[in-house]
Amino acid sequence: MMVRSRSERAADWAVYAAMLVLALAFLLPVLWLVSLSVRTQAEVFLGAARFIPEAPTLDNFARVLRDGGFQSYIWNTVKLASLGAAGAVALAAPAAYALSRMAFRGKGPLMLGILSVQMVSGLVVLIPLYRFMDRLGLLESHFGTTLLYIAAGIPVTIWLLKVSFDAVPRSLDDAAAIDGLSRFESFALIILPLALPGLISAFILNLILNWSQFLIPFIMLSADDKWPISVAIFRFAGSTSAATTQLLAAACLLAILPALAIFVILQRYILAALTAGAVKE
Repeated sequence: MMVRSRSERAADWAVYAAMLVLALAFLLPVLWLVSLSVRTQAEVFLGAARFIPEAPTLDNFARVLRDGGFQSYIWNTVKLASLGAAGAVALAAPAAYALSRMAFRGKGPLMLGILSVQMVSGLVVLIPLYRFMDRLGLLESHFGTTLLYIAAGIPVTIWLLKVSFDAVPRSLDDAAAIDGLSRFESFALIILPLALPGLISAFILNLILNWSQFLIPFIMLSADDKWPISVAIFRFAGSTSAATTQLLAAACLLAILPALAIFVILQRYILAALTAGAVKE
């Protein structure tokens, strides 16, 4: 039995302490949001004087859920996030397969270039992107917004799926070719089913990222009946007063819950994609 030294145990405790501090840094704003969301209108004006409300209530959540506008914003978010995630996976899969299976000059720089695109802030291309979509007549439409969701998700999805395709033995491609299957048939009938955990995990990650997407719909959509929840909350926060702060906090929590639930329920697919190598050589 291996006995850990005192210095190793101290290092472990230091790591745990640092992780705890980091977790608190993220959790405290959420806890404050929860505190605001269950306050009455009168208690909102107390501010930081009282963290735990004296008379907590769930009426704020009920009022938000009964609001027809909130339901419309949630539906818009579901539609944009789902279509954007599905489109990114569908378009990235062939590219990831080509990078995984084909050898060609410039492959390394190409992959690095794809990754570098992900590092470019959306603010850098904000104005030209707006003008480009305006020229195409795609402003004020969910179709044009979905196209940008897809474009934003493709680079990281290519990398995620390439890892999944790399885990599938190349011998299966050779066997498929011997059986008379074309490269596309091999990709569609053999590689994709074996890489299904990776496909699902890429879809889930794109879905979660798209759920919190703000910049793209903010510049593409100005009609409130087309807004996703992120833009709607931002617009509402800019025009609200302290009298409705508790409603805004409740709406923020309700907007977070679906993405959190998706991750918790489907996290096994993400773990499977990260730990499984499909089939080993």
